[in-house]
Amino acid sequence: MFADKLNEIREALTFDDVLLTPMRSPVDPVEIDVSSLVSRHIRVKTPVVSSPMDTVTEADMAIAMARNGGIGIIHRNLTANAQSQMISKVKREESIKIRNVHTIEPETSIADAREIMRSKNIAGMPVISNDKLVGIVTRRDIEFVGEGKKFVSEIMIKDVIYARDEIDIEDAKQVLYKNRIEKLPLIDSNGRVVGLITAKDIITRKNFPSASRDEEGQLLVGAAIGPFDIERAITLEKAGADLIVIDTAHAHNEKVMNAIKKLRKAVTVDLIGGNIATKEAAEDLIALEVDGIRVGIGPGSICTTRVIAGVGVPQITAISDVAEVAIKHGVPVIADGGVRFSGDIVKAIAAGADTVMLGSLLAGTDESPGTEMIMNGRKYKSYRGMGSMGVMRTGISDRYGKISSTKYVAEGIEGAVPYRGKIEDVLFQLVGGMKSGMGYVGAPNIDTLRKKGKFIKITANGLRENHPHDVRIVSEPPNYQMYQV
Repeated sequence: MFADKLNEIREALTFDDVLLTPMRSPVDPVEIDVSSLVSRHIRVKTPVVSSPMDTVTEADMAIAMARNGGIGIIHRNLTANAQSQMISKVKREESIKIRNVHTIEPETSIADAREIMRSKNIAGMPVISNDKLVGIVTRRDIEFVGEGKKFVSEIMIKDVIYARDEIDIEDAKQVLYKNRIEKLPLIDSNGRVVGLITAKDIITRKNFPSASRDEEGQLLVGAAIGPFDIERAITLEKAGADLIVIDTAHAHNEKVMNAIKKLRKAVTVDLIGGNIATKEAAEDLIALEVDGIRVGIGPGSICTTRVIAGVGVPQITAISDVAEVAIKHGVPVIADGGVRFSGDIVKAIAAGADTVMLGSLLAGTDESPGTEMIMNGRKYKSYRGMGSMGVMRTGISDRYGKISSTKYVAEGIEGAVPYRGKIEDVLFQLVGGMKSGMGYVGAPNIDTLRKKGKFIKITANGLRENHPHDVRIVSEPPNYQMYQV
């Protein structure tokens, strides 16, 4: 019996075990399209998703990820209200037409108006009386208010330039330019304010042409929930989350799958199920009508699941197995964990992934919420697994299976990663490496890479040969140096 188990052992591979074979290529890297589906209904222009970890993705990271063509998943080591506020911040950061406009009344004191603008981080508000637009007040009006002025009605601009809600963006630009104004309130047929167009949003949109945006022009953002937290899922959907990630270490668990079935009925936004690593798990999750699958059991740099629990599947094999099932049903695959170089992203996609989820490579950026530190004269930022003891003691304790109600068995560590600068620079190097790899394979887009990419297995000496060797390095380009710990 036990001998049979050993005889049936299957070989499994990960990133360092394989390379892609270069092929005759009709494309140059500059021509390559790396847009891809992250879920059934959401496409991103850069196939990178930031991980829902409390040292990786909060509002600032989600904004930067979306502006640079990817998408961020806000972690759940927060109250549902705090997580919702972060989603709202992302959705309000950009918009063709801002909805749910903050308004104010003429009788509001200037002190209160100043506090509202500060707390909401807004630069101006329409003034409303009896549901009708009667003025507009800006931060500049308040900053230069004269002594003795006490109420908004005394300083607001009364002759407001406005437009009907049906106006298109090009006509709105002309109105803003012609009247030298920065904000254009939008009203309906009854004179009620139903939206706002700002010059700032138009300029920002021009500066980030490849941003991931929804139909309203707002940045795309996702959020993580526990597998049993239906109320949080409903709250996050109302806050504007474009997709929800069911954040659990082992989604192929019957209690988790029953919970996913209930979640599917409770919300209408796209649901990402995971994590899993086998064909059987993929079949079962797809049967629950998830819109995407997150693949990875233990490949992350701060994850100890494989050595603590003795389970897992090397990541290239896990991606390939899950994708073989998912592609038949049109369900996108997110490869989560194990990516250390841009070449690993190319390998992950060639193995069947649609996008990759990154943690450590993004944790060292300016936009991550980790703590900065100096070690041996070099700058680092904190990075920890969501199964680490620190997370389990202070917040999340349901991502991994509980053994006791009072003690924890951690499946992650706490560490630090090198400081890497701005997220846009990191993504530029990662995407540049991807396009280079796709050029070698002759793949003009992600779908072709998944179909056309061919792997060869390499030896330990082949792995050594992959990296710079037999020289003393005196200068490293940024696209290699960024990976060094």
